[in-house]
Amino acid sequence: MKFIAAILVIALAGAGFEAFRFLSSGPGKAEEQLVFEVPTGVPFRRVAQDLQDKGLISDAFKLRVLAKATGQGGRLKHGEYALNKGMTPQEILGLLVSGKSIQYPITFPEGSNVYDMAAVLNSKGIFKGEEFLKAVKDKKIIQELLGVEVSSLEGYLFPETYNVTRYTPLKDLLAQMVGNFKTAYSHVEAQLKSRGQSPPLSRHELVTLASIVEKETGAAEERPMIASVFYNRLRKNMKLQSDPTIIYGIWVDTGSYKQNISKEDITRATRYNTYTVPRLPWGPIANPGREALAAVMMPANSEYLYFVSRNNGTHVFTRSYDEHLKAVKSFQLDPAAREGKSWRDLNKTPASTTSN
Repeated sequence: MKFIAAILVIALAGAGFEAFRFLSSGPGKAEEQLVFEVPTGVPFRRVAQDLQDKGLISDAFKLRVLAKATGQGGRLKHGEYALNKGMTPQEILGLLVSGKSIQYPITFPEGSNVYDMAAVLNSKGIFKGEEFLKAVKDKKIIQELLGVEVSSLEGYLFPETYNVTRYTPLKDLLAQMVGNFKTAYSHVEAQLKSRGQSPPLSRHELVTLASIVEKETGAAEERPMIASVFYNRLRKNMKLQSDPTIIYGIWVDTGSYKQNISKEDITRATRYNTYTVPRLPWGPIANPGREALAAVMMPANSEYLYFVSRNNGTHVFTRSYDEHLKAVKSFQLDPAAREGKSWRDLNKTPASTTSN
């Protein structure tokens, strides 16, 4: 009825045939596609004129009449819309009222930390990386989304693909990421409890350990075994000695990523360096996926205390320090290794789990 009324109203405003042609077709072809933006707070008169200027409608005045007759003029939602010149005015109005803005996929791989995520967001041009880093450390946001007192949302921003628009509030993205973490964690925890078992550590400790497992893992199937190594070391009061924790600690302290670890970096005391802290680091060093969470809740059963990279994504696992040194000599062929010692030995630092 509203559409019929609109035809009558527009017909009164001009020739009946012109009114029908305006309402029944677009000014061009569907192949002629355009991105049209409706900014926040812009009056409908301006939107209608912009649509005409871009060739998406033939008459801004008639569109305003149509919008008023159908009650859609005051219901436009700000956003970025995919329109084409073959769309009818009613189809255009329907889309602008729906709020179905163009969505952009943003993918965060498993093991991404907040600095990696900030760089991804910057590259997409939708959110500013520095605003993201500020938000993930905002105590009010942390309390609202997570409900616990931690220094950052690091570890709780679930890595996967998210679809956002240019008008998506940053807090909404963070809420979705934390919500997905909670869902994944609950599913894994339920799986554990179905076995009649309870989580071996607190949630924050599990997420912290899972983040280390994620960063140490090149082959997905090794996650439970790597987790078992760390648990075995914890039981023996051995330091975890994980290289990624050194890198992350430096990153937090300096704001810069350092890829190559020096001998001095090993003994550099940070809240995250597991060569200097006695057990787990201050908090997560990355955002683990579901399989890493499952690995630390349900680790493999082993007696391994060491692992070293084969340089192909997999590791050699060993029980004793001597076995570990042999693996280092075989697969980490630096000048010190050729002399029968690793560079960590030369620095009088115990052999450790070795990153990829």
